[in-house]
Amino acid sequence: MTDLLTGRHVLLVSANYAPEHAGIAPYATGTAEHLAARGAEVDVLAAMPHYPGWRVHRDYRGRWRMVESREGVRIHRRRGFVPSRQTALRRAGYEVSFLAHGSVRPPAGRPDIVLSQMPTLAGGVIGGRLARRHGVPHVVVVQDLMGAAAAQSGISGGGRVASLVAGVEARILRSAALVGVVHESFVDRVTATGVPGQHVRVVPNWTHVPPPTGDRRAVRARLGWADDEFIVLHAGNMGLKQGLDVLVETARIAAGATPRLRVVLMGDGSQRSHVERLAAGLANVDLLPPAADADFPDVLAAADALAVTQRASVLDMSLPSKLTSYFASGRPVVASVAPQGGTAQEVRRSGAGVVVPAEDPAALHAALGELIRDPARSAALGARGPAYVRERLSPQAGLGRITAMLAEALSS
Repeated sequence: MTDLLTGRHVLLVSANYAPEHAGIAPYATGTAEHLAARGAEVDVLAAMPHYPGWRVHRDYRGRWRMVESREGVRIHRRRGFVPSRQTALRRAGYEVSFLAHGSVRPPAGRPDIVLSQMPTLAGGVIGGRLARRHGVPHVVVVQDLMGAAAAQSGISGGGRVASLVAGVEARILRSAALVGVVHESFVDRVTATGVPGQHVRVVPNWTHVPPPTGDRRAVRARLGWADDEFIVLHAGNMGLKQGLDVLVETARIAAGATPRLRVVLMGDGSQRSHVERLAAGLANVDLLPPAADADFPDVLAAADALAVTQRASVLDMSLPSKLTSYFASGRPVVASVAPQGGTAQEVRRSGAGVVVPAEDPAALHAALGELIRDPARSAALGARGPAYVRERLSPQAGLGRITAMLAEALSS
């Protein structure tokens, strides 16, 4: 089916794209470059890089519109409003500005197919409009469900606009030729919007980081982590839905009960300053900037456990992209998440970690204490992660699913 895309013109609409290295950008970038390497002509409509810090990257400030080329892909950048603090009103401004700027002078030429990556509603609207204008298929890949996010993520004012957001999202999805979802837990919510089940495909994300290669003790020494410390690391976006307070409160418990335990939060995001204030005075909490891409796998592997946390209300709106990198690291995953949500399902299926109730620092502390006391179990859990990556989350498998979905839309 790959031959169906050779020589075809693909337009990918995704607010997030390289050089952003967190969240959904690596998957948008990987998809576009994969298609270009296989002979497709690929254009991308994207915002100026701004994630996860929610501020425009230095090299792109002061620009309204630009075109650049990366790995055979043309990226058409559009300036928009980037809110440093997340509220429903500010998110609406972000969406409206991308919609307005992205609709002005879209990439020239008639595409053969349009692929939109959501959660950005504006990207789905733009993709749908351009597909209808040119009479070509529109395929949507759902990384996050925005209607559910408005209701579940804790964003200020989100509950009041959730039904409006869900309505727009439903119209986008119903009009698409095919809808891809990154986890099975999204399927029921997508079909509830009126999308026929036969139009939905499960297209899991893939591991986009290489396996660690560095000397683990040397990396720990460089980071200032003692050999006898048990490091639990959270790496990635620091946003509302992550509910990172639970990690700080876990450290507060450990300060008296488990002196070996150190909590490290590495990354950036709208809640970083809040976490810094909450952790003030705790000697067993460190906040680090995001690691360079080349160092990231080795930093993950240098930890003793990797934490993924979500608010208790987060059920079926998103699947943390960090999980694919965590599994590849060979370290055990500890998930403080809703037990019935997609994240918990994925951790259990991998066999590479443990799940504890969301927003429960005592339970999280207890789970980490068990790993400290049972290093053999910890090692066994960690070893399962790379095996799960080979079985299910390889780039070849993930990109193959996306390619097959596009080919199916073109041939129908």
